[in-house]
Formats: sequence, C-alpha cells, structure tokens
Amino acid sequence: MVELDLQQASSQPTPSEARFRQWCELALRQRSGDSELTIRIVDEAEGQDLNRTYRQRDYPTNVLSFPADVPDDMLDIPLLGDLVICAAVVEREAQEQGKAAEAHWAHMVIHGCLHLLGYDHLEDEEAEEMEGLERELLAELGFPDPYAENVTALPTP
Repeated sequence: MVELDLQQASSQPTPSEARFRQWCELALRQRSGDSELTIRIVDEAEGQDLNRTYRQRDYPTNVLSFPADVPDDMLDIPLLGDLVICAAVVEREAQEQGKAAEAHWAHMVIHGCLHLLGYDHLEDEEAEEMEGLERELLAELGFPDPYAENVTALPTP
C-alpha cells in the first residue's frame, strides 16, 4: 500500500490525486511492504529556490527527489521521501515535446519514485536501466516512449 501526502502549492491545474496514487503504486510495486511519500506540487519560484538550494542550479526543474534519510535502527519504517514537481515546467515541457500533459505528469512521478528507490541516471548503464523501466511502466499505462524523438501526444487513457 502507498500512503501519499499530496500537497498543492501551485494554482495550476494538475491530475487528480487518484492518478498520482496510481502512478506511485505502479512505480513502487517492486518494493515489498508499505511505502510513504509526499508529492508537493509547486510553482516556478519555489521550484527554482529548491533547485538552487539543493542542486546549485538556478532555474526551476520538472521534478526533484528527496529520499528519506532514515537512521539504520529505523530502516523498517516505510518512509521513502519526497517529490517536488513544478507544475509550470511539466506543462511547458509537455507542450514543447509534443506529449500529452498527463503522459508527462505520469513520467515525472514514475521517474521521481524510481529515484526514491535508488535508481539513478548519472552513468550510461544506470540511465539505460532506469529509462528502460520508465518505458515499461509508462507503456503499461498506454503512454508512448517518453524518450522517443517526435513523440505524438496520445489521448489520455
């Protein structure tokens, strides 16, 4: 089971809580046991501030992942961490890349959840593994390959 704390700190429209939960459950299904995480939807100012503070990059980004730093004697708690998603960036990227907005939202949630599970894309081999899993999970939802060039936006399933 996924316990999701969805925080709306942006006035932009976003997918429903049910959709966020569906995407998290799909991305986290490989994890045995319960999972707790927070998704905070932010505006560009907050997204830029967090990206500057934690990644030393002075611009708003689509998704930031903050894995829980749990002490060794508490490793059995289900807390995974937090995702911060900038609504304006996700919507703008979807338009620029010719993707359905819902498909891009799903991709950002799945991408962030995989980071919380320890996946990364700094090395080519890691990137191939993570991107392959993202493609597989998004295909299960009926969304096209998010890394394909000239993606044609599909209707929301």
